[in-house]
Amino acid sequence: MTGVQTCALPIYKNEIHNEILLGLSPAERDELFSKLEFVRLRVHHVLYEPGDALKSVYFGNSGVISLLTVFSDGKSVEVGLVGKEGFVGVPLLAGFKTSFTRAIAQIDATAFRIDSEALMVFLSHCLTLERRLQQYSQVATMQVTQIAACNRLHDVHERLARWLLMCADRVSSNDLPLTQEVLGQMLGTRRSSVTVAAGILQEAGIITTSRGDLKIINR
Repeated sequence: MTGVQTCALPIYKNEIHNEILLGLSPAERDELFSKLEFVRLRVHHVLYEPGDALKSVYFGNSGVISLLTVFSDGKSVEVGLVGKEGFVGVPLLAGFKTSFTRAIAQIDATAFRIDSEALMVFLSHCLTLERRLQQYSQVATMQVTQIAACNRLHDVHERLARWLLMCADRVSSNDLPLTQEVLGQMLGTRRSSVTVAAGILQEAGIITTSRGDLKIINR
């Protein structure tokens, strides 16, 4: 698959950053890891398009994966963000077989991939993982409602600030390799609007920007 590099396990404990996996017991984690594949996702790599079958799902380990709603005219807007705290493939937990959104790496990422059928078999006897994934799905739902409210009530520079903080939290860094084109796609707005919004934040001493790079200097 273009944009994906795979790596044979074992993965050492200090290389596991996914918070869901870290919450498992050592025995549960060892059993699950026999079914996982470590993958590196290059920026802009698409994991799913809307309507794609959820043949595999992913535990985020580093970087950022965005979930986008795509409209009939091709425009898109971000409705979710997944990093080391999360899981890509939530619809599977409710019995859905296809993706509702586009899932795309916005920053170079790593993840643990598992065949969907293998995960469902594992969940049938690992109640800890099932509970943690159900909890995460509720957190993701709350995140979507907050993003919807933000998109309706906040100006572009406020929405940009929210997205940058969410992104920084997931990569544990205030240095973000993001272009204005990517930010415009995430915010569902024109690149010129992103330029104005970034200028407002920079003038306020909140961020600094250079070509293809952005730094938060005052959270």
